[in-house]
Amino acid sequence: MAERCIEPGTCRILISNDDGVGSPGIRALEKIARALSDDVWVVAPELEQSGASHSLTTRRPLRLHEVAPRRYAVDGTPTDCIVLAVKRLLRDQPPDLVLSGINGGSNVGEDLTYSGTVAAAMEATLLGIPAVALSQDFRDGEPVPWQTGDAFGPDVLSRLLRRPWPDSTLFNINFPAVPPGQATGYAVTSQGRRAIADNLMEGVDPRGRPYYWIGPVREAGGADPGTDVAALRDNKVSITPIHLDLTNIPVLAALREAFE
Repeated sequence: MAERCIEPGTCRILISNDDGVGSPGIRALEKIARALSDDVWVVAPELEQSGASHSLTTRRPLRLHEVAPRRYAVDGTPTDCIVLAVKRLLRDQPPDLVLSGINGGSNVGEDLTYSGTVAAAMEATLLGIPAVALSQDFRDGEPVPWQTGDAFGPDVLSRLLRRPWPDSTLFNINFPAVPPGQATGYAVTSQGRRAIADNLMEGVDPRGRPYYWIGPVREAGGADPGTDVAALRDNKVSITPIHLDLTNIPVLAALREAFE
């Protein structure tokens, strides 16, 4: 299906994210999507859902309301948004491509298991729709360089859409935390791992009760060459193919022997 998006105006694109329907990242992604097609729809959480992962709302009803033409808010998770968009709102003509983001902050290494941005792309992939997650790295205390995603996003997507789309696979794109002129090109990467420093805070509320707060990730140490973490360190745009089958294939044979 994705091949139809090579020429502008030839495909239906669905956009979602986990930062909320009014976030600056989703507006940046809309601009990129409209360079590929005039048929662009936005279905995103009405409130921020960062860290929601691939969670699905099952214990209460969901509300979908139109905030502008082809722009809808859902009082749920990014996964909820994809399900409602594909199975109800756009069921007569499902999207040809799903774009999730642009997230404010990178999604590399272990972030993939927590990220609502990546989860929206995962859900689309499970539904058989080509999907890409896009995230913009930034440095604490500095403005988010949205212009970097704007500069590289159209070219990255065009290159991906000209290739056969692999089964059960989404692409995870991360833009470096520098202006476009300081980016050093592309890197096709594997998912990395980081040495994550502890950032669990604790305190006492005004009523004397203890509380705990999981803060932003603080990193320590280096990054393995060829990984998404290393690519951002080197100011490169990282492109990582993510497969939905989590089976550890090399372990299967030995495990079967243990249970014979």
